[in-house]
Amino acid sequence: DTPLDMVQPYWNPGPCITSTINTFSLSTGNIIGSGIFISPKGVLEHSGSVGLALIVWVLGGCIAALGSLCYAELGVTIPKSGGDYSYVTEIFGGLVGFLLLWSAVLIMYPTTLAVIALTFSNYVLQPVFPDCVPPYMATRLLSTVCLLFLTWVNCSSVRLATRIQDVFTVGKLAALGLIIVVGLVQICKGNYEGLTPQVAFEFSRTPSVGQVALAFLQASFAFSGWNFLNYVTEEVVEPRRNLPRAIYISIPLVTFVYTLTNIAYFSAMSPEELLSSNAVAVTFGEKLLGMFSVIMPISVALSTFGGINGYLFTSSRLCFSGAREGHLPSLLAMIHFKNCTPIPALLCCCTATIVILCIGETHNLINYVSFINYLSYGVTIAGLLYYRWKKPKLYRPIKVNLLVPVTYLMFWALLLGFSLYSEPVVCGVGLVIMLTGVPVYFLGVHWKSKPKCIYDFIESATYVAQRLCFVVFPQFDPIEISPIEEWPDKSSNILSGKS
Repeated sequence: DTPLDMVQPYWNPGPCITSTINTFSLSTGNIIGSGIFISPKGVLEHSGSVGLALIVWVLGGCIAALGSLCYAELGVTIPKSGGDYSYVTEIFGGLVGFLLLWSAVLIMYPTTLAVIALTFSNYVLQPVFPDCVPPYMATRLLSTVCLLFLTWVNCSSVRLATRIQDVFTVGKLAALGLIIVVGLVQICKGNYEGLTPQVAFEFSRTPSVGQVALAFLQASFAFSGWNFLNYVTEEVVEPRRNLPRAIYISIPLVTFVYTLTNIAYFSAMSPEELLSSNAVAVTFGEKLLGMFSVIMPISVALSTFGGINGYLFTSSRLCFSGAREGHLPSLLAMIHFKNCTPIPALLCCCTATIVILCIGETHNLINYVSFINYLSYGVTIAGLLYYRWKKPKLYRPIKVNLLVPVTYLMFWALLLGFSLYSEPVVCGVGLVIMLTGVPVYFLGVHWKSKPKCIYDFIESATYVAQRLCFVVFPQFDPIEISPIEEWPDKSSNILSGKS
């Protein structure tokens, strides 16, 4: 009940993600969401055969691993929360950073959250409506309730949110573990005809290079989230140790689990059955688990519940970082004076997601999201190379071999080029969404001499919202906000050899 006027105007939250287990569960929990239960259908449809689909899943994990190594270097060299946005802003300046922020806040994260929330509600309601698709309003209402509850949790306590993430990460791995074990049992019984090379590489149609690129985009949706730990760097205790550890453990583990999960799917279902299924895991459970098939939708619901929590946790930190740099309203840079949680940023993310839920079907936007995601990754990793040239003497606790970012960028260029050729409308819309941020940047950020009435309105609205949410600006350690200095790069830990 302390009046806000009597509270310090600045507050120092300190690191709240305290261990490698927390960082690992946050990283793994963000990657494993709804993607592995949605994307297998899209990957198979575009690749044209079981064998090529499995290759796409393995290579997708390898590419994510290369990207995560680059992000590990950036995360400990520029130790700011905000991920891609913070790095690009530091390296290329405000406009490029704002365009990434704009596309992420406007479409990327709200749409991804909406897809995960809808997957959660569909799987929860599937046992209630076993013979038909769950009603439109029921799925939207349940998705909204789930979002509101997890937003409240994240507003209440950072530690509670990370504990939920720890628990539900175990639940996600258990759900996928059940699928893998049942699939392996099928294989041991001799039901692996569809996995033999002669059958697995029988193409229903010969895929073009562009179709294979779209298969990679579908798989990338399932792997999206591998960079999300970089969004909360400032809340990680000893980030130079815990950030790389979590990345090195989580990416190989997720790739292994995803590949085995797809092998399990194909051991029980023909390609035609998988392509005709709207809920792959449910169809899998109905074929093999009999009366216990209800376990599958419940397990998937638990998995996606944890995914929503992880995305809310990290995407709100992106809004927080953008506001701190002056690219979003200053209110979004404030935290609760007692709980140290970014309540305005969380409410912004929750509201944007609910709006997209109300617009209609979000599954058609997966390609938009994947294209913008890959575009952001490529710009960020290109920034790593430019930063090496721009500041060669900067102290880098981790320094990857130059072959790692170069290999990633070569694959990135081919993937986006062929995707743009195969789906010019989808990818073109993704580019247009990003470029609409240019006039917004010059009007909202670059234009400093706005009329006084605009500033008065913003100040009044911020004051009212500040009192309603009991939020204040955080106090930053002077060491954290001082410019990054160049140090002799003698003690860098060289990964994969010298560069």
